[in-house]
Amino acid sequence: MKFATINNSKPDGQLVLVSKDLTDYVDISDLAGTLQEALDLWPAIQDKLLLRYEALNALELTGINKVCNTQLMAPLPRSWQWLDGSLFLNHGVLMQQAFHLDPIEDADIYPLVYQGAGDSFLSANDKIAAPSNEVGLDFEGEFGVMVGDIPMGSSPEFALEKIRLIVMLNDISYRALGPREMKTGFGFVQAKGATSFAPFAITPDELGENWRNGRISLPLEVYRNDKWFGAPDGTEMFFGFHELIAHVAKTRPIKAGTVFGSGTVSNADISKGQACISELRAKEMIATGKPQTDFLQSGETVHMRVLDSQGKSIFGDIKQEAIMENTHV
Repeated sequence: MKFATINNSKPDGQLVLVSKDLTDYVDISDLAGTLQEALDLWPAIQDKLLLRYEALNALELTGINKVCNTQLMAPLPRSWQWLDGSLFLNHGVLMQQAFHLDPIEDADIYPLVYQGAGDSFLSANDKIAAPSNEVGLDFEGEFGVMVGDIPMGSSPEFALEKIRLIVMLNDISYRALGPREMKTGFGFVQAKGATSFAPFAITPDELGENWRNGRISLPLEVYRNDKWFGAPDGTEMFFGFHELIAHVAKTRPIKAGTVFGSGTVSNADISKGQACISELRAKEMIATGKPQTDFLQSGETVHMRVLDSQGKSIFGDIKQEAIMENTHV
């Protein structure tokens, strides 16, 4: 199944069910008015949603409308909890080599994860705002999942069955602000902007064989100013999403609607490019001793997408422009 959220001027928007080809949608407010409500009620409404989805694709319903991407918010406009991992170890290795850092102890045993701000997710076309060019504005192409209720102490196998939806996202970072915060031993706060999401959230079965062992085995294409920047594949994720979820659930329950991120998608094969500027700069530092690529500047754009075997967008595209905006009230 595929879902989207229409902007109805309310914080959580209006949930709709979207056809497999992403062209049509139908209102499902009789089952759930918002995506958070759907995730809360999932066990009770899943079969009804599936029947509605099949009827939508067969054009057997009344009230079918055409999708207009400009009306769509993030699939889940705000979440009780947003937890972003760093599940591609290649990215960490490159950072360690570039900045001559000691390896993180047990990074191949325990997934790295921090808790970010889930109160205001951006849509796929919202502008990326930064206070100035000096903050080191960067994008990060990632995959993510949304889950149902997961009790404390759950196993990875149990967590895998509770992954309800898969998403694609752009995790905004202010790289110049990160080092100071990391030295404190606390998580990112100033160094992370609002995260943006592609418009469509899909159930794992929609990926078919490209969803394996808690991983999305497809390339995430990234373009900077319409120029190819990278297409790293999700297959090289060292920890699966289910392993990340179980790691977090060791000491606390996870509530329905929690969003987990993969961290920037990263591959060892340099021909695959990269999904964030910081990684390219690290490669430049390793090769030449200094970075050569600037971070995102005002007026620049980033475009992300994941395509199926027919060349069609799976999650819808993220297309954003950077602006410098320092609002005072």
